[in-house]
Amino acid sequence: MGRGRVLVARSSDPIAKFLRWLDDARQQPNHEAMALATADPEARPSVRFVLLKGFDARGFVFFTDSRSRKGRELRANPRAALAFYWQAIGRQVRVEGRIEEVTPEEADMYWSSRPRQSQIAACASTQSARLRSRNFLLARVKKLAAQRRGQSIPRPREWLGFRLRPDAIEFWTHREHRLHEREIYTLTGKRWRRSFLQP
Repeated sequence: MGRGRVLVARSSDPIAKFLRWLDDARQQPNHEAMALATADPEARPSVRFVLLKGFDARGFVFFTDSRSRKGRELRANPRAALAFYWQAIGRQVRVEGRIEEVTPEEADMYWSSRPRQSQIAACASTQSARLRSRNFLLARVKKLAAQRRGQSIPRPREWLGFRLRPDAIEFWTHREHRLHEREIYTLTGKRWRRSFLQP
């Protein structure tokens, strides 16, 4: 994020504001989709879309296979950035912060809420690994479904949740003639400092 502040305002609460914006975007398809940017130890970046699966004052939660590229990068370099874009309402939110793993209890709770077929798919796939053929993957899914018929699907130990604890959150609002509004909150100690950026 840019840091070129031009006006400093009173402290406020970006967490409450994000919740309002997320609710305002609820009618937009995939309103919980967010771009997740990570980097490896050599600072080579990568980005992909994931789904926001939890949010509170502690941060933004998503889940993935820790063996995936993003999982490996998050463990090796525990800082990341997120971006939400809601075109229908002309808003964008960008977030930067540090990464921590959620507790096993949190991961288990979310895993149990997933559709059974999604659980089977997660167990059958080693995310980001080379795939010899799609038929090979589908055969693994079919075999696992048959093996676990009538039984619960336990969460694989590699399937984890990550929480991004924000230290910067920017709210962007579309305006005519590219004169967009940009409001940024930066965490100093335990207090959020609000300021504004030029478009």
